[in-house]
Amino acid sequence: MRVVQINSVCGIGSTGRIATDIHHTLIENSYKSYIAYGRNTPKNCENPIRIGTNYDNYLHVGLTRIFDKHGFGSVKATKAFIKNLEEINPEIIHLHNLHGYYINIELLFNYLKQSNKRVIWTLHDCWAFTGHCSHFEFVGCKKWELGCFECPEKKEYPASLFKDNSEQNFLKKKALFTGLKDLTIITPSKWLASLVNQSFLSEYPIKVIHNGINLDVFKPTTNSSFRKKHNLMNKFMILGVANIWNQKKGLNHFIELSNYLEDDEVIVLVGLTEKQKKELPKQIIGISLTNSTKDLAEIYSAADVFVNPTLEDNFPTTNIEALACGTPVFTFNSGGSYESIDETCGRIIAPKNTRGIIDCLKTYRTSKLINSSSCINRANKYNMKNQYIEYLNLYLKKGSELQEIALPSI
Repeated sequence: MRVVQINSVCGIGSTGRIATDIHHTLIENSYKSYIAYGRNTPKNCENPIRIGTNYDNYLHVGLTRIFDKHGFGSVKATKAFIKNLEEINPEIIHLHNLHGYYINIELLFNYLKQSNKRVIWTLHDCWAFTGHCSHFEFVGCKKWELGCFECPEKKEYPASLFKDNSEQNFLKKKALFTGLKDLTIITPSKWLASLVNQSFLSEYPIKVIHNGINLDVFKPTTNSSFRKKHNLMNKFMILGVANIWNQKKGLNHFIELSNYLEDDEVIVLVGLTEKQKKELPKQIIGISLTNSTKDLAEIYSAADVFVNPTLEDNFPTTNIEALACGTPVFTFNSGGSYESIDETCGRIIAPKNTRGIIDCLKTYRTSKLINSSSCINRANKYNMKNQYIEYLNLYLKKGSELQEIALPSI
């Protein structure tokens, strides 16, 4: 069996690491695997296939910024890549993020329909069924249900500075993405699966495969020096972690929360820019983003509680990473963030409710109803080795068996 995965990046970022983890699962089981990617330096993959060049990326960015035609550039690069696909002749083509300024979706899907290849598509966000945006929950937009127009997220990724082409983008995507004979959609959360089922992609089988983490890395660290290094030995440590901190990730809720801290409480935020760190109130300690999973595990282990006030997320692995290190998680009931949490390992709070976070923290400190072992047991459900074997099992299914895949209840 030969499998080609297509993603914007290879081996970096959450989607890039998912692709390489699947790649290595295939290799370990004696199958042939390739990853085609669009930009940045590939990591952790023996035979990556670059789609286009940096120059192609820049042109695609320009097409997006001026004309709002994201996904419709990179014509020459995509034609060359399709020739590569024809030479490899894979049994399965596994799509991930097709946004990212690197591939022409019209050429790609015309090829997929003509070749009758079996296609798996893991959706990591909502871009596949909107006219522009990758997420819409924060602004409460529901135009995607019938047809996009006058996009309220036009200047958000993938940003257009001038034209709003969301109506035409929606219609073109609908025409291109529907009608494939053998396509299965994977979502990392039940929340996203439910949205897909309400979109024009509902004609396809949908299966939930949650994101997983490396439990050999993320585990309680007893010799963490983080508290001593930052003079937090006698503090109740409230932790937040994100790749990018902004309003959608809940940064303003941490700022508000800092006004209600007790004298022995402190907030630690990981992933802030230097500018953001300078603007923090004194009750918050800002840490730059670290690429070291070992360092992250030490920080998670040092924390008393992990708070994730995200207002727009699919299935954040930060929640699972914290649980695996024995740290309870408090998160908003938004997107799929709450799906990894139950009453044994954390608390689910109404979105945009800082007071709810404050109340949960006070209750937790007095009751201590959640223990580390319960958090670790919950994290064991998301062992990445098991998640990627699910993908392998899916690859090996026949078309008739795929019809058994049903949308899970939420």
